[in-house]
Amino acid sequence: MENEIPRLSRLTSILIIFQSKTVVTVSEIASKFNISKRTVYRDIKALEEAGIPIFKEEGKGYSLMEGYNLPPVMFSTDEANTLITIEKIIQTNTDSSLIENYQNIVTKIKTILKYSDKEKIELLSNRIGTTKKTNNQVKSNSLLLIQTSITDQIVIEIAYKSLSKEQHTKRQIEPLGLYFSNENWIVIAWCNLRNELREFRLDRILNIKPLNKYFDNHKFNLSDYFIHVSEKIS
Repeated sequence: MENEIPRLSRLTSILIIFQSKTVVTVSEIASKFNISKRTVYRDIKALEEAGIPIFKEEGKGYSLMEGYNLPPVMFSTDEANTLITIEKIIQTNTDSSLIENYQNIVTKIKTILKYSDKEKIELLSNRIGTTKKTNNQVKSNSLLLIQTSITDQIVIEIAYKSLSKEQHTKRQIEPLGLYFSNENWIVIAWCNLRNELREFRLDRILNIKPLNKYFDNHKFNLSDYFIHVSEKIS
């Protein structure tokens, strides 16, 4: 007979996955926990019998009923320690909006920790540090706005300083992807001024504002984009 303690832990983890995604597939759960699809179906049924409103989307997977709220997720000490470590690393990042928002996340997480865990987290936070390069200073404050533009497909207007000619231009762009390279965040976007895909360094964006305009996603795929760029270079 299946050991109930590991299964209870697995059911809790599956519930967390449902909280974190809009649609979850049986194959995804089976792969995550190294179990059979039959076991996944049994686990989903057990959650349903416990009163969790899970419904099936034909051809897609399973979802929680929209609007259903589960109790706050509790973190283990190891997980909380990991978040504190990441916080220290993010403090060396070059975008202030990312630093500020992650610090807010950690503050909220601390509110649901047990008192004894809070003391341990505070101790660890005071014992972990990073060394910054002298030239590694905050250079941008637009990362989170651009992330929102990608997810909501909102056109943004930027004032941009060219790297080569030191010229300032105003452009309307449609952000499609982001990556971090050489201590700088770079947004891949459709540039309406040039009518083609362009890359823009966030530290060279002088001003930025969202517009009341929306765009299609251009069927953009980040992996395919990097492959295409690599082929052009070679």
